This record gives sequence, C-alpha cells and structure tokens, in this order.
Amino acid sequence: MNGVFLLTLQALLYFGVMAALLRARFAYGIGLFVCALGVMHFLETYLAAVFFIELPFGLLSPGSTVLFSGKLMMFLLLYVREDAETVRQPIYGLMIGNLLLVGLALILRQHETLAPLPGYQADMRFIDQIGILMVWGTLLLFVDVIALILLYERLFRAFRRRALPALLASSCLVLTFDQLAFFPVLHWVTGTPFDALSGGWAAKMGAAAVYSALIALYLGFVEPADRPALSSRRLRDVFDILTYRARYEDLLARAAIDNLTGAGTRTAFEELRQRRLERRSVDPRPVSLAMVDVDHFKAANDLHGHAAGDEILATVARALSGAVRAGDGVFRYGGEEFVALCEGLDHPGALALAERLRAAVAEAFAHDPDRRVTVSIGVATSLPGAGDLGPTLAQADARLYAAKRAGRDRVVGEI
Repeated sequence: MNGVFLLTLQALLYFGVMAALLRARFAYGIGLFVCALGVMHFLETYLAAVFFIELPFGLLSPGSTVLFSGKLMMFLLLYVREDAETVRQPIYGLMIGNLLLVGLALILRQHETLAPLPGYQADMRFIDQIGILMVWGTLLLFVDVIALILLYERLFRAFRRRALPALLASSCLVLTFDQLAFFPVLHWVTGTPFDALSGGWAAKMGAAAVYSALIALYLGFVEPADRPALSSRRLRDVFDILTYRARYEDLLARAAIDNLTGAGTRTAFEELRQRRLERRSVDPRPVSLAMVDVDHFKAANDLHGHAAGDEILATVARALSGAVRAGDGVFRYGGEEFVALCEGLDHPGALALAERLRAAVAEAFAHDPDRRVTVSIGVATSLPGAGDLGPTLAQADARLYAAKRAGRDRVVGEI
C-alpha cells in the first residue's frame, strides 16, 4: 500500500504543477507548460528502463506509470482546452529533439578514446539503450496522442458530452495499446522481466482513472466553458491538422492572405472566429473588433479608375496594419471594408486604437491633395470570456454605419 500511496502522491504532484502551468498560459504564454512537459522526457525514459517497484499485481515503473501516462493525458487536456493546432507543436518538437539526441550520440561514439575519470566511466551501451527507448517511446507518443484525441472526440459524442467516461475509456484503450507496443522493445533492450508487462498495464489503468478524474475536475471547476463542446470539424479534419497534412496546410496558406492588400482574408477571419468558438477554453480577456470602411470609395474608384482604387485599398491596409498593436489582426472583410481584431483590449483602449487607425489612414494620403481618403470606424468589445464573436461583430458593424450616417471620418463606439 505504501507503493500505491507514493505513486498517487507523484501523480497528484505532477498533475498539480502541470495544470497550474496550463492555467497560467493566459498570463505567461504556453511556453512554460510545453517546456515543463518536455524537460522530463529523459527522466521518464530512464525510469521506465531501470527503475521498477514491485506491488502485489506485478512489477511497474513510476516513469511509465506516472510520467508517461501523465504526459499523454496532459496532451489531451491541452487539446481539450486549446486546439489541435496547439497540441501538435510539442508532439513534433519532442520527436525532433529525440532524433537529434540519437544523432548526437552517434557522433559521440566516434571518439576513439575516452579520458578515464576516477570511479566512473561513461557507459555508451546505456546511452544506446536510452536512445533507442526515447525514439521508440516518442514515435509511440505520436501515435498515442493522435489516437487518444480522436477516440476522445468520438467517445465524448457517444457519451453525450460527458467528459469523465470519455476520458477514462479513451485513456484506458490507448494506454493498453502503448503498454503492448512499448514492452517488447523494453524487454529486448534491457531484459526487463515479463512480470512488468501485466504489472505495468494494471498500473497504467490506475493512472488512467486518477488522471481522468483530475482532468474532469479541472474541466468542471478550474476552466469551465459555457459553449457547445462538440467540434464542428470531422474527425478526419482533426487528423489532418494533427499530422500537418499538406492538403490542409495548402488550403490555409492560399486562403489566409488577400492578394491585393496583403491583409488577412475574410476566410482567415472566419476561421479564426470558428477556432475561438471551438476552443475548449475561452480566453477570459475581452476581444475588441474595429470595423473600418473607406469613405466614398466608389466615387474615388469611378473618378480615378480601378487601378487607383486598388492602390487606395492597398495603402489603407498598410496604414491599418502599421497602426495596430503587435499580435492584432487586420483582415479585408469586404470590398472596401476591413476589420481589426484585438484580443485582450478593453473598450476604452479599442476606441483609442480606432482613433489611431483613422489618423494613420489620413496621414498615409496627406501627401496627395487630390485624393483625400478617410475612413469610418465602428468599435465593439466582447464580454470577457466570450467565445462567439458574432454578436460583437454585428455590434461593430452597426456602429460603423452609425459613423457613416453621422458624417463619416469618425469613430463610433456606442449608439
């Protein structure tokens, strides 16, 4: 029982720290969580190879039971609270890092002599073993995470959007597969006895139960979300995103940038809106939208020609992009209409930004007295934590038309 208690304590410590880092991503970014996730990979593999404890149901390794199972479940939590685009990055980072480790180890082996040290000599055979296990474990992790996410999506729907049974069933299935796939290589490399196969499997089932319960509590009390939890994407689309399928990436690349103005396209804006709606966690900060329309554009287009009209739009887009904050997005929403999306900006800040946008456009045309170009802007800000930006967009659009009715070349933030 002492062994079970210590394993449970390790799992609680692991989950507590990792969940705190995940929650802190709003303030400090996702890097803290990802680095902490990756830095333990070597220790996890080392323990899985050489550190075993014996319990009544067999041999098991805390590295495999607590750390690997925990890492797999944290990848799932990252997906549930973010999206597939975010979770795939550390997966590929771990794979590349482990392949780099093996490459460096192969170069190290080319040294013909090693300097003798008192009481210690480098064990290159052990480095080889760890290298093999790390690469194989990472390849399995790649398969495991994709399978876990797809299973969770399918079972979440099957269990009528109840997280705990979906978490438990998907994690038990994937960890069973992982145990059956990892143990033969572990046995071949280190000679680990077969008792560890059944003992490790039983321990992983216990870990699946513990981590599933902890994640369900996290989802219920730490980051609850009032939103339709089912993704509108098909499972095949989720697979395409996780695996960087060229077809999907090419589609995004072609749809993201407006050829004329260099701003984002309306398709890219709608995709961003949809991703925000689909995310399992909604950023608790407000989001401000500024709808921008070029005043009297049709008259200028008719007077100066379509080529001049295109130049006006490109100049307006450059002025807007230069005036927004780093991280804000500028998209061409319609013919002469643009939208600026500003995350984490409250309404007073958005009004000040909109005035800068208006002034920047006027300044961009100040050198040409024959073409005085101005813009009208409507500004709206979402409630903190809103996932659906549709109401905010409609409000900004209504205020844009209020600005035009009031005489144009102005910012309207309320009606």
